[in-house]
Amino acid sequence: MGSSPGTGRSKRAQFLRAALPCLALAALGSGQAAAQSLTPDLFNPNRGGFASPDNLPTRRTAGVPQAPSDALPALPDPNADPRKARERPATSRVGQVPTYGLPAAAGASSSGYDSLNRKRQQPKLYPGQPKPKRPAGPGSPVPSATPERTLGPPRIAPPPSETAHKTPVAPAMAGNVPGQPLRRRLKLDDDPFGAVGDYAGSFLIKGGLELSAGYDTNPTRLNKPVGSPAYVVAPDLLVVSDWERHALVADLRGSFSGYTNNMPATIDGFASPSPVEANRPDFNGHVDGRLDVTRDFKLLSQLRLRLATDNPGSPNVQVGLQKYPVYAAYGTTVGFDQTFNRFQVAAGATVDRTAYTDSKLTDGSTSPNTDRDFNQYGGVGRFSYELKPGLKPFVEIEGDTRVHDQAADRNGYFRDSNGGYAKVGSSFEFSRILIGEISVGYSARNYTDPRLSQLSGFLTTGSLIWNASGLTTVKFFTDTQINETTVPGSSGVLVRTYAAEVDHDFRRWLTAVGKFTYGTYDYQGQNRNDKTYSLEGNLIYKLNRNIWIKGTLRHDILDSNQAGSSSQGTVMLVGVRLQN
Repeated sequence: MGSSPGTGRSKRAQFLRAALPCLALAALGSGQAAAQSLTPDLFNPNRGGFASPDNLPTRRTAGVPQAPSDALPALPDPNADPRKARERPATSRVGQVPTYGLPAAAGASSSGYDSLNRKRQQPKLYPGQPKPKRPAGPGSPVPSATPERTLGPPRIAPPPSETAHKTPVAPAMAGNVPGQPLRRRLKLDDDPFGAVGDYAGSFLIKGGLELSAGYDTNPTRLNKPVGSPAYVVAPDLLVVSDWERHALVADLRGSFSGYTNNMPATIDGFASPSPVEANRPDFNGHVDGRLDVTRDFKLLSQLRLRLATDNPGSPNVQVGLQKYPVYAAYGTTVGFDQTFNRFQVAAGATVDRTAYTDSKLTDGSTSPNTDRDFNQYGGVGRFSYELKPGLKPFVEIEGDTRVHDQAADRNGYFRDSNGGYAKVGSSFEFSRILIGEISVGYSARNYTDPRLSQLSGFLTTGSLIWNASGLTTVKFFTDTQINETTVPGSSGVLVRTYAAEVDHDFRRWLTAVGKFTYGTYDYQGQNRNDKTYSLEGNLIYKLNRNIWIKGTLRHDILDSNQAGSSSQGTVMLVGVRLQN
């Protein structure tokens, strides 16, 4: 006998109402048991099949990466199976303790500031093991390995490499030419037309030669000018060591000024009928060495040589000369340099000698200059303190004694003397824009002859370089010296020199140089004062690194308070410079 449909549905409903309480109790019992047993899958964020309030997008839980608020939603995969998407379980954070806000030191990574004053232990590295990179995270300069997607079009090109926007380096410059052994990478040269030089072992050698020709309106600086064609030969050599420790530098520069015509000799500033050779050599060279004993203690030394003649128009020039006598001033300095933190002490002993050649007179005879030869022995010390990087004040003290080969000079004066100077100043360097050193002080010298008064005066020394722009450089130089003289009754010559120079590059291959020099010669005891002015302009056209074309125009003025001793002269030269 069959039953009606209503009777079957009624029996199934009664069975479900009886089974539901049993299922609820079983689920509650299993959930409590799972909550009480700490199993590894308890902290699995994918455990569970239902959503909780912790799964909401607005809840930030520490330790679980969150998508940024401005991130684009993930695009659906058109090839994905929708049935598998429905089978994927929902994430759960059951058992995790949520953290609200920003925890302390969350952005300090493995180093940096920690508001809880906790010290972070740095990992111990084995010898040769590279230092690990800081992990990416909040406050870390190391970018994350997986960049976040932000609003806007996706980035197509990869991030630039380390060599992007950098000038490529030639293999010869980098020292990795194929087929050749690796060598030290060469230093970059900021001057595209400067001399490159050649290496001889660990020494860099640069040499040059200037050849010029032109006209000088007054070579002997007479009161009444007499001109002559002129030529100048000027070689130079620079040798610099390239060592990690110690140093050796040789800077040698010379010139020879020749005149094709024999010039009249000078008698009281006026020309005499007898001709004179106005040729003048000039050489200035020094070799400096430094021995690094320790990081703070160094041994210093210098060898120097100067070859020159008396300046034309000087009262030291003898009457009736056929050619100017040449003098050589050479010597050495040996000292040390010790640094005590910011305090620095440098001292040295000096030995110098000045010797003159014999004078050739217009009548064919010679006149000795042994009374002008002398030796100088002295010492110098400097004490400096670095107030801050680029500013170092100093105090310098020097003392010396001069002993002549001949006790009395040609006029019967005993010119042996003792003297020295003291000065204070500072060296400075401000962002490579203003570099130099300047000082002021006082100098004095006493002579053994009581007829010669003390020679003293205020002195200034300095050298400044101002890089006004990338194309303009301004230089300033000043110096004070006490020179010997043969003028009867005069103790010596207090010489002060001031020079200014402006270099400007119209192009990297076209440079203009302007110079102005002002000097004073004070012959103490004779009331003679000479002033010199020199205005010079140079135009340099650089064909390449090896050949330059140079033009020079200079005007010299000698203004003396002695009648008939003033003079003027103009020099015009055009030449070429060869360098390597």
